[in-house]
Amino acid sequence: MLPSTAAKIYPTAAALAPLTAQWREAGQRIVFTNGCFDILHLGHVDYLERARALGDKLVVGLNTDASVQAQQKGPERPLQDEVSRARVLAALAFVDAVVLFGDRTPLDLIGLLRPHILVKGDDYLGRHIAGADSVLADGGQVLTVPLVTGYSTTRIVGKIKASL
Repeated sequence: MLPSTAAKIYPTAAALAPLTAQWREAGQRIVFTNGCFDILHLGHVDYLERARALGDKLVVGLNTDASVQAQQKGPERPLQDEVSRARVLAALAFVDAVVLFGDRTPLDLIGLLRPHILVKGDDYLGRHIAGADSVLADGGQVLTVPLVTGYSTTRIVGKIKASL
C-alpha cells in the first residue's frame, strides 16, 4: 500500500533529513530534483519518472509560493498554491518525498539532504546547477535528463490566454 500524499510531504529540509539519512544508511541511492511544478503536465511526469529511474528514492524540492514569485515567472504565478502543488506531486507513485523550500535555489536543502544524484532537465546543459558542487564533493553525480519537447507551464498558460 502506498503512503498517503500528506505522509510524503515535508515542510522543511530538517523534517526530511532523518528519513534521507535512514535511506542512505540502508544503501539506497537518493535522487534529488527541484522546481515549481505549477501545472503538472506530460513533460513533468516524464522528467520525474526518468529522474526516479536513476536511483532508489526520489526527493522533489518544491519552491514555495514566495520563491516562485521571486523568480518573476509572471504576476499570476504560481497558478496553484504550494499545498496543492505538493499534494499533486506526492500523489505520483515514483515520488518518495516532497520538501518545500523558500530560497531562490535549493543549495542549502541539497547540502542538508545529501543526495547521491542531483538531476535537472537538459535545458540546464552548460549552465551551473545549484548544489552541484556540494553533491560532487560528497562523491555524488550531477545529471541532466532529456525533456519532452513542447511541454512547459509557460506554454500551456500562453495557449489558455490565447484562447480567451
